[in-house]
Amino acid sequence: MTLTRTPLALALLSLAPLAHADDATPPQTRTLPGIDVHATTARGYQAADSQLDTFGSFGSAPLHDTPAAITVITRAQIDDRQPRSLSELVRGDAAINDNYAPAGYYQDISIRGFPLDLATGFRFNGMLMSAEQTLALEGKERVEVLKGLGGLEAGVVEPGGLVNYVSKRAADVHTVTAGTDSHGSTYEALDVGTWFTHAFGMRVNAANEKTHSWIDHVDGRRSFVSVAADWKINDDATLLLDTDYQTSAQRSASGYQLLGGTTIPAHASRTQLLGYQPWQRPVGIHASNTSLRFNYRFSDTWNAQVSAGHSHTVINDNVAFAYGCAYAAACADGSPGYFFAPNGDYDVYDFRSPDDTRQNDEVRAVLTGSFATGTVDHELNLGATAFRRTMDQRPYVYDYVGTANIDEREPPVFAPSPNEPGPLARTLTSWQRTLFAIDRIHLGEAWQVLAGARLVRLDETAYDTTGTAERHTRLVRTLPQTAVLWQPVSALTTYVSYGEGLALGRQAPYWTSNGGATLAPLHSRQVEAGAKYALSDALDLQAAVYRIRQPYQFAAPDASAAGFTFVQKGEDVHTGVELNLAGQVTDRLRLTASANAIRARAEQTGVAAYEGHQVINVPRWHTAVYADYSLPFAPGLALLGGWRYVGSNVATPDGRVSVPAYHVFDAGLRYAMTAGGHALTWRLNVDNVFDRFYWRDTGSSGGDRYLFPGMPRLARLSVTYEL
Repeated sequence: MTLTRTPLALALLSLAPLAHADDATPPQTRTLPGIDVHATTARGYQAADSQLDTFGSFGSAPLHDTPAAITVITRAQIDDRQPRSLSELVRGDAAINDNYAPAGYYQDISIRGFPLDLATGFRFNGMLMSAEQTLALEGKERVEVLKGLGGLEAGVVEPGGLVNYVSKRAADVHTVTAGTDSHGSTYEALDVGTWFTHAFGMRVNAANEKTHSWIDHVDGRRSFVSVAADWKINDDATLLLDTDYQTSAQRSASGYQLLGGTTIPAHASRTQLLGYQPWQRPVGIHASNTSLRFNYRFSDTWNAQVSAGHSHTVINDNVAFAYGCAYAAACADGSPGYFFAPNGDYDVYDFRSPDDTRQNDEVRAVLTGSFATGTVDHELNLGATAFRRTMDQRPYVYDYVGTANIDEREPPVFAPSPNEPGPLARTLTSWQRTLFAIDRIHLGEAWQVLAGARLVRLDETAYDTTGTAERHTRLVRTLPQTAVLWQPVSALTTYVSYGEGLALGRQAPYWTSNGGATLAPLHSRQVEAGAKYALSDALDLQAAVYRIRQPYQFAAPDASAAGFTFVQKGEDVHTGVELNLAGQVTDRLRLTASANAIRARAEQTGVAAYEGHQVINVPRWHTAVYADYSLPFAPGLALLGGWRYVGSNVATPDGRVSVPAYHVFDAGLRYAMTAGGHALTWRLNVDNVFDRFYWRDTGSSGGDRYLFPGMPRLARLSVTYEL
């Protein structure tokens, strides 16, 4: 907890002279100015609570008493690790993996083996955001990850979980940061905040970055600004406004594909831009996110929050895209055209989709309170939400321009397509309206029961690029959630929970017989048992065992002309065990450690070759450790280090092809000093110290599968100065 100019501190300072005064001195009455106390519950690498349980579906309880696995990436971890992408941010949690996360483009992840939906899987201060944007962390105090089914918390969402970005709040802060890396990138950031009065404060963050990528021709730039305002209207009412804007431009790096659909490229390069064409323009992304939250306290036991969120992203997509081999002579032998050719040939496409606009708007009202019925205490959460998602797109250009080979460092230069994108038109309107309620029932000192449900009404219409409706989805579904908690001692919470969720069906790949069709929404179920133990006031241990079921979506081989039809058949069953440790181990050692073992199988699909083995892009074993050790003989100097292990990762639905397991080691230093009476902190991070080659991602996009190499050794240096 950080206290800045608190009444207690001022009172102690004012009373210090009186402590030495003569006892006979007549007492004097002094009235001190009223100043707010501003504190954070994120204690280094440990967090005590999150937005997901404050006004969410878990009954307004601290993390220790929440019957779900939640990881909080604190500001201290973000500062020390210096992540620049979503992939880098979440690699400290073993339950999270990349899922189609190319450099130079917006990225996605999977949690517990299920990819997140970029439309509904990410939050900005608890409000749904359009996640088709590059990561910006300068204005964030922490990042929260709910692992597992979020049906009651989020409504229509993938069963893996969700990610919530939490803004920094008003505080007396004045810092500047400058940085660079081993490729010559430059980075500048500003964090300034103050309380103008005891009731009104603001926080402004800004950043500018020019990236010299480790991949040829993938240099980029971005600029970011955010504003947070806190207004304490009176003792019972507060208003919180947060808004940010970011613009970025960077060429996107295409992923590799299996050669002939069966072979991993033997000599893949981490620094080569596949399909590079000098006329290829950067991908430009302009994104803004805004949330407004009004909190009102009716009494000591009843509170309400009314929130509104707006997220707007415009993507100017420009890619010389390396994909398949349909036009390559090396594929004339019948090799599938949606993989690279057996000899490494691949087709290059001129893809242009300007003004691709995604917008999320949401309003939410939540009432929380507590009451007693006889000897039984209740904590009640009641709420309603309305969410609207729209997409406006132009008919894109996606034209073949030539064929290259993965062994060519610089591909031949081909002429771009002469075609131009068409006019902008609405392609999606989606409404979600929900009601939810949950009651946390206290049965004595040791037992609690949570019971709740969310009623979801989904109304979604998809249009073609001429504005003609192609698909209309309408459904009403009730999603229950329940949990039983046992707390034999205050330090230990154990729980068993059950929940149901709803996720949107995926679109069939173009190369299937029903290409372009969107399948029906999916009903998912999860059972989880877990334990949370406070090893000390500053160190927490979490353990969970889970089983998630959802209909399996896949391209089933059949006798159609295409040879495949995209279907929902059987079940995708993920059973796993995860452990997480976070906090202060000793006075000098801070640590986060995570381990996940998962068995992810397709069952009852009717295709024997697709069963009995791990599904694509879900490694069975994953561990991650990050440590921060302050040296006893060098005040202010700390050693930073990390280790990640990821087991072999399946790359084909029949399980015959896998990328190998890998270990990656990171190292760093942090040195805190003073200069001219002001705090000065240096941070040096070296990722992938031993420059290990590895495949970090075998994920899919649009039904097609890609392979992405991990980042080579990269050093980042930054210095933060407190003004």
